[in-house]
Amino acid sequence: MNDRGDLAGSGFETNAVHGGGRADPMTGAVNTPVYLSSTFEQDAVGQSRGFEYARSGNPTRASLEAHLALLEGANFGFAFASGLAAEDAVIRLLDPGDHLVMQTDSYGGTFRLATAVHGRAGLVVDTADLAELEDVLMPQTRLIWIETPTNPLLHIIDIATVSAIAHSHGALVAVDNTFATPWIQQPLHLGADIVVHSTTKYLGGHSDVVGGFAATNDRDIAERLGFLQNAAGAVPGPFDCFLVQRGVKTLAVRMERHCVNALAVVELLRDHGAVERVLHPSLPEHPGHDIARRQMRAFGGMVSFTLRGGEEAAIELCSRTRLFTLAESLGAVESLIEHPGRMTHASTAGTSNEVPGDLVRLSVGLETIDDLLSDLDAALDPLR
Repeated sequence: MNDRGDLAGSGFETNAVHGGGRADPMTGAVNTPVYLSSTFEQDAVGQSRGFEYARSGNPTRASLEAHLALLEGANFGFAFASGLAAEDAVIRLLDPGDHLVMQTDSYGGTFRLATAVHGRAGLVVDTADLAELEDVLMPQTRLIWIETPTNPLLHIIDIATVSAIAHSHGALVAVDNTFATPWIQQPLHLGADIVVHSTTKYLGGHSDVVGGFAATNDRDIAERLGFLQNAAGAVPGPFDCFLVQRGVKTLAVRMERHCVNALAVVELLRDHGAVERVLHPSLPEHPGHDIARRQMRAFGGMVSFTLRGGEEAAIELCSRTRLFTLAESLGAVESLIEHPGRMTHASTAGTSNEVPGDLVRLSVGLETIDDLLSDLDAALDPLR
């Protein structure tokens, strides 16, 4: 458990750069050292200097946890070995027989974790359009799981409204903020109880590390998450923490470019004859556009769209791009393209969360925008 302390600066960019703490007092190093130690000397039996064993705590990890908590406006933060490990800890706050509700197009890995892992242990899981949340609430509902924007259909969920409804029924709200990042929105300020991230994505930002994070302002929740982090042991190594923290320092400037480039890609796709429909909250016709304008600083770097030629055309397009690399994951400096139905969301096939076969998802990177547009246009042209 890591308090924010007095790290807060005057703005997000300042906190992104300096939120991990001041220079190392021993050496003056401006970066948090990578503490490659599995155990720590104690001054006497039961008298540590704050760290005992690296699963329970590590100085590099503690710096990252305080840093990310600061950016999310949280009092407590916990780093995990992956985004799914962070989600697993949050879902473990529930007991067998409790009821979890999530959006119908939640990330396939989250859906699999909730249904195929925790569902087998007695958790009751429902998927629903969270705009109609009150219709699916039960007396045993304990947690509402929000992604916004959702992965991969980019639905926008009204965090404040869902939180108010959930709290009136005694349920908690957890928000996966991976797509938006704290630069775009801060769910705890909108009423959510817990925020989670795959730090593999935008926070790390360079496709070189896997990690996760969960944060809260509730001390009771924090104590339980801290217990689960230590008891289950799904913690990141110190070098992984270093890599995520290095990425966080440039988060603000990267997100600005991701968002600007994504808007240009949206405009190209809207006017292309091979494209059936573009899914992006910047578009006035997007059903969540007004909510996005209200709760987000910008519209994000993820773009999804469907093709007139159906699933066959979608698969062909994914193999035709040159700068858009065919790969899973998202949120890094390079642009990626994928077919969710066959790749990241294959586990949802045949379920309520199955994604359309004609859908393509783009993670728009930081390359020169004219190069990205030329690449995409050339790959789409034969599919007109």
